[in-house]
Amino acid sequence: MTPFITRDDPRFNNLRQARNGRWPANPADEISRVALCLSAEDAAEALQRVIDAGQRPTIRSGGHCYEDFYANNPNGTLIDMSMMNRVDKDASYRIGAGATLGQAYQELYKLYNVTLPGGTCGSVGAGGHITGGGYGLVSRLYGKSADWVTGVDILTVDTKGKVSLRTCNAGQDADLLRACRGAGGGNFGLIVDYRFDHLPPAPQEVMALNMFFSWSEMTEEKLGKILNAFGGYFATRGQEEETWGLFSIIEAYHQTHGYVRVGVQFCNPDGTCKDTKVLDEYLSLFDGCNPSAIIPAAASNAPAHSFGPHRMTRDLWADTGAAGGVHLGSTRAKYKAAYMRKDYTAREIAVFYKYLTRTMPGIDLTRSVVEVDSYGGAINRQRMLEDTVAFQRSSVMSLQFQTYWMNAAEDTGHLDWIREFYGELYSSPEVDATHHGTPFPGDRYQGCYINYPDADMLEHPYWPQLYYGPNYEFLQKVKKKYDPNNVFHHAMSIRS
Repeated sequence: MTPFITRDDPRFNNLRQARNGRWPANPADEISRVALCLSAEDAAEALQRVIDAGQRPTIRSGGHCYEDFYANNPNGTLIDMSMMNRVDKDASYRIGAGATLGQAYQELYKLYNVTLPGGTCGSVGAGGHITGGGYGLVSRLYGKSADWVTGVDILTVDTKGKVSLRTCNAGQDADLLRACRGAGGGNFGLIVDYRFDHLPPAPQEVMALNMFFSWSEMTEEKLGKILNAFGGYFATRGQEEETWGLFSIIEAYHQTHGYVRVGVQFCNPDGTCKDTKVLDEYLSLFDGCNPSAIIPAAASNAPAHSFGPHRMTRDLWADTGAAGGVHLGSTRAKYKAAYMRKDYTAREIAVFYKYLTRTMPGIDLTRSVVEVDSYGGAINRQRMLEDTVAFQRSSVMSLQFQTYWMNAAEDTGHLDWIREFYGELYSSPEVDATHHGTPFPGDRYQGCYINYPDADMLEHPYWPQLYYGPNYEFLQKVKKKYDPNNVFHHAMSIRS
């Protein structure tokens, strides 16, 4: 029987905590118990007990949700899937919803010599990450995580409140399978396992390094050169298939942090580094930017993503992407996101420089950053538009705006910084007046990533188009069909 941890249990205070210290925003929004599931049967029993008690279930796999989607559940039950972390293979590969990406990478490599093209933060749970699309270090080479999903084991609740386990695949509940490939977590049911008929081979080796650019030597012109070297490459040359094994990331930290970092991971499409022409060509674009240091990733002390050793052997591949990410604990945080289809304009660079050098009395912006990931490559294969609901298939960059702080007294300042930055960046001639303040899908931008949810977007009546593009009506039909009582819901869930 599934154990339920209640408020009088000494474990409750630890198990209830969200990674983002802002949630729940007040004690009245807090859960009353945590269900710890060990199997599909446990999860079904726990969910049925919650439904029968008239409570609302929220679900946590890795717990990395940026908003309050699982933490805001007044007197409800949090169903914790973290112990359902199987990674194995029978007729297909299976990854449990509670498996972390780091665990999945290592076990898939060591047992089967394959990988999952997932995120760069190893502590993220598969449950939410994959259903939201999922991308990372080898996604330009292999596509998104959701692109490889061929089946989902999921618990749904019918009109009478009865829980049942469905195995969705191309021949059974295919509409629900498609919805689970890009719509994000907490929408249709409780995902137990993901199934993959095939997964791509793990690269035999990769090369990785970091370039650092000191803010003490930074000007708006130099920042523009760095951003344009990056954006210009992925908008042009980076679309050619021989470059798809090249992944790069910019961490444009606020000037008080001290530097801007450009990280690079590379292998050729054949999974080797025998020919470094593509890597050498890319690095040469930054020669005129005068980096203050170029360091193999293993020797770097950069605080966010870690790319692994300078030249990884096959034995070390399992660790790629298994480190990094910001561990929140009691840290407070706010995030925003956008996709770009073109290189940066001079106006956009000026806005970047303005906010990355902005000072706000009493507000520590040291851990404020815009992370820019290279995109495109295999992700942009148009045929995946029919199989998934991840519609951003013509972008070349994915942006994540982040700010972190410890003291609740700084909430207003940090929220003002990130909101004003984002609002000014996307209020321009590139965005029509109706959609000012957002990267609305069009010629230049392509909306937002649902795995980086931003509840601020709810103020816009068109927010579903930012995250789901033309697929929202389809998702509403799936929602009505498989979750008719709206059991699974949160601030930004699919509305039926």
